[in-house]
Amino acid sequence: MDTTAQHRIRRSLVALAAGCALVATAPGAAVAAQESTGNAGTSTHSTAGKKQVKVNAKLAKGKVKVNEKVKLKGKLDVEAPLRAAGTADASSLEPLVVQQLVAGAWVNLTSTSCRPNGSYQLRLSFRVRAEVTLRVYHPETTLYAAASSSLVSLLVI
Repeated sequence: MDTTAQHRIRRSLVALAAGCALVATAPGAAVAAQESTGNAGTSTHSTAGKKQVKVNAKLAKGKVKVNEKVKLKGKLDVEAPLRAAGTADASSLEPLVVQQLVAGAWVNLTSTSCRPNGSYQLRLSFRVRAEVTLRVYHPETTLYAAASSSLVSLLVI
């Protein structure tokens, strides 16, 4: 065999080995991606001893124009008060993340924290015409388990 044929064979074997390595690591990467997006059914985090929460979300309108602001409001229902007795700083409030479904993956749009009574309110606007699927996600904290709201759809025209 001449050297060009050997190089082609060598490149093919290297590409095959790289492909096999990618396939072997794909399940681990998929689990890591699901955990980072907060899919509650596939999370491997321990929720033992953590209180369950329920996230409610509602859009003020179902259809808006491009760059028009729409109000997203809701409530985080928990088994106990959101703040421990005697704490008044905003860091003791529970975090919430507004996520958009893009090509099958949840993308973070913005984050906020809820009020002491568990309610929250945001104004969102979008720059492109599309049907947008949103959810509000509460990440796992030291006290509360992760949770997400039901899906809400918005038509941007």
